[in-house]
Amino acid sequence: MQRIKCRVEELREYVDTIWHVALAPQQAISFKPGQYLLVVMSDSDKRPFSIANSPTRSGVLELQIGATPENAYAGQVLARMREQGEIEIELAAGKAFLRDESPRPLILMAGGTGFSYARSILEYLIATDSKRPVFLYWGVRQAHWLYEQGQMLQWALDYAPLTFVPVVQEPEADWTGRTGLVHKAIMDDFVSLHDYDIYVAGRFEMAGAAREEFKVLGAEPERIFGDAYEFI
Repeated sequence: MQRIKCRVEELREYVDTIWHVALAPQQAISFKPGQYLLVVMSDSDKRPFSIANSPTRSGVLELQIGATPENAYAGQVLARMREQGEIEIELAAGKAFLRDESPRPLILMAGGTGFSYARSILEYLIATDSKRPVFLYWGVRQAHWLYEQGQMLQWALDYAPLTFVPVVQEPEADWTGRTGLVHKAIMDDFVSLHDYDIYVAGRFEMAGAAREEFKVLGAEPERIFGDAYEFI
């Protein structure tokens, strides 16, 4: 693990309670798509956040941080970035990185700001002109939390292997897309998951339910990747 100081280049609110952070590392870095970094608050307090960009974009680390008023865990990190203009990190962490050598099609399933994990993998696939079919399912509670939906729709137009499916759990009257739980949307769309590499990021409860139910459709447990599975 490298410990590196980073300058805070950008700190802005995407939508209510979700923040975009761009960090400029003060030395060369190395990570794999789908890995995360640890923000060092102290030697005994290191807080994980998924890296949202591809390693093919050198000299930058992007984060997408959900920070509701009651979420001191994330709010304290944003406050330090805002006040000091720099932060210390360690990287790279996580075993759920993209298996780039695999020829199998991919399903990326993200809940909320777990999208940042899927985004890193997807950006890498685009940057390396991968021909593997990739299906990105992004589930949120309400549609306004699809904070990069416009970018994903554009990528789906420009990058032929990509299919993008946003899923809203509590839709308002003007929402015309998919509704319900994101892992259920995947199960509705695939007769079998046997031949896919599946990457999952989101709440532990969602990740656990998805893994068990995906097995029913033939998903191979060793081809379901997610950092949550280190803990559940």
